[in-house]
Amino acid sequence: METNDKAAAFLAAAASNGRGRLKLYIGAAPGVGKTYKMLTDAQQMKKEDIDVVIGVIETHGRSETAAQIGNLEQVPLLKINYKDRPFRELNVEGILQRAPKVVVVDELAHTNIPGSKHVKRYQDVMELLDAGIDVLAAVNIQHLESVHDIVQTITGVRVNERVPDLFVQQADEIQLIDATPETLQKRLREGRIYPSQRIQKSLQNYFQLTNLAALRELALREIADEVDEKLERQNGADYRGPLGVHEKILICVQHVDTAERLIRRGYRMANRLNAELYILHVSRDEIADKEKVDYIRQLCTTFDAHFLLHKSKKRVANAIVLEAKKHFITQILLGQSARTRWEEVWKGSIVNTIMRQTYNIDIHIVADQQSVH
Repeated sequence: METNDKAAAFLAAAASNGRGRLKLYIGAAPGVGKTYKMLTDAQQMKKEDIDVVIGVIETHGRSETAAQIGNLEQVPLLKINYKDRPFRELNVEGILQRAPKVVVVDELAHTNIPGSKHVKRYQDVMELLDAGIDVLAAVNIQHLESVHDIVQTITGVRVNERVPDLFVQQADEIQLIDATPETLQKRLREGRIYPSQRIQKSLQNYFQLTNLAALRELALREIADEVDEKLERQNGADYRGPLGVHEKILICVQHVDTAERLIRRGYRMANRLNAELYILHVSRDEIADKEKVDYIRQLCTTFDAHFLLHKSKKRVANAIVLEAKKHFITQILLGQSARTRWEEVWKGSIVNTIMRQTYNIDIHIVADQQSVH
């Protein structure tokens, strides 16, 4: 889709309700080009006579980014004095009075100076969206609340300015701005990310190739997961099977004697695929099954899996189908059936029932006994 078509689609969708639309530009690290791309899109909107203004832009001294501002109108920043020093913040009231169609807001995770209307800049954005103003905003993956511990493990840096995942989930459009680790290091050495005095230290710390590669993979996975979840929410009752790239494995456990081995097999699969793991037990009598349920629940804790207890006196296969659809499962693990051929004729095969009633789900049968060589 061409740039002008994207802008038209973005604005057409915004007109469908009173709240403004939020487009997020997310990158793996500083210097990938989020702000530049955001300004490029804003310039395109201006050419199409869309009323777009800049709320706040941080160029960090990058000449290419500063040049991209061009003739875009900028709403004057709000001046706030704090501890006898002047600071400038996003002017929420000024933007509301100006009432543009679209506003550009950089550094979404920024913490405002005391005395500002809101504590965090993303809260400023929420007010603008509620007023019906569309927002283009930029943020790096390390500022997402849910990946805080992962980022600290990767980089050794504690990120204090964070954005709640719930806010990100409300975005109408997310665009990943990507650059390879080698490209980012090259930009850093050329002085296109930080001033010269920060280059060497950055290369030895945050901008190591291994760090950048890990952050890039994290960004790619987070965006893929977010797209998956959005598709699932939109899919709703019109379920036609799992839609995205995020694998979700469901292990169906009915018998204690095979539970741990079955779960271990599923756990290994989940690790290889970076998949979310669910363990399902179908109970006809929760009181009678209490000891079994407690044991399986404990295994879920051990293997970092979601425990699903389905209470039903109906066929196990139907319960599996219901849970698989509810959680958008992509793969199902079953233990080898103990049924005789005669029972399968009268009661039906669990596998056949699942296959008839689901779409795009792989089914794996794990043998009762491991082969011995």
